Amino acid sequence: MKPYAAACERNQAPILAVLREHLASSQRLLEIASGTGQHAVYCARELPHLLWQCSDLAENHAGIQAWIEAAGLANVLPPLLLDAQAEEWPELSFDAVFSANAIHIMPWPAVQRLFVHMAAVLSDGGLLCLYGPFNYQGQFSSASNARFDDWLKCRNAASGIRDFEAVDALATGIGLHLLTDVAMPANNRMLIWRMA
Repeated sequence: MKPYAAACERNQAPILAVLREHLASSQRLLEIASGTGQHAVYCARELPHLLWQCSDLAENHAGIQAWIEAAGLANVLPPLLLDAQAEEWPELSFDAVFSANAIHIMPWPAVQRLFVHMAAVLSDGGLLCLYGPFNYQGQFSSASNARFDDWLKCRNAASGIRDFEAVDALATGIGLHLLTDVAMPANNRMLIWRMA
């Protein structure tokens, strides 16, 4: 049985619109924390020029694979086992990386380690696309985001909505520069950086 996330269903069309605009010349995309697999099959169906590589922790692989098999798309690859907190990843190279609603669930040291991995994974000129809620200058952008942050911290005190400035500093530190910061529905953002 395929796992299902209502949030994926709600946000996939706006996400696709931004990815379509910015990934027209990309060829190989790594999705970090593919979750249910819904974003992968929805976006890959609409972006057939992209070879879409899913990844996640082992416990999510069966659900991702169920979505891939049901979709029958030649441009979606079975999920890789990737843990942001791991010291090393397999040798990988992609010209785009996408992740939705992941870094506010990870502990901050895992987010820091993820950007270390991005330095190795992204080819020159490659794009990093992060979707989700962000704070600006330490402030929540909406009351609903503040409530969501409380909910996250009740589940795991190490999680929480990240400050844009802190995330951008990690990106800058590995040679990425911000291309765009797009307002998305439900007080989310799409941040896109390019590797110099």
